Amino acid sequence: MMWFDIHPDSPVSICEQIVAQVIFNVASGGLEVGSLIPSVRELGARLTVHPNTVAKAYQELERMGVLTVRRGRGMEVAADALKLCQTERRKRVRQRIREALREAISSGLPHEEVRRVVEEELASHDDGKRRC
Repeated sequence: MMWFDIHPDSPVSICEQIVAQVIFNVASGGLEVGSLIPSVRELGARLTVHPNTVAKAYQELERMGVLTVRRGRGMEVAADALKLCQTERRKRVRQRIREALREAISSGLPHEEVRRVVEEELASHDDGKRRC
């Protein structure tokens, strides 16, 4: 089953959060190539979001090559999705880290302090296994 961590109060749109979560689920192996994903209505109900929001996210994922339509079956994870999603996940995470580093450094924190904060945060997340 797909794992979602959607935040309605986030400045990131619900649609973009769904896109990111599908990418992260595929990249981490939570969704395998060929796996069927929930229907638009099913996921909309599960996340309590409008089905059009889910449909828009699925269309973007299809455009990216992550999902493909199988007539009579629904949407499934595309054959090339794993590598694509791992690359996209790395790109998205790297961008967020760059933004955080820019903010930390522009605030006047010395590089050693930034490094210490990053190491403390990594240690607090059980070697990357805990989900925030």
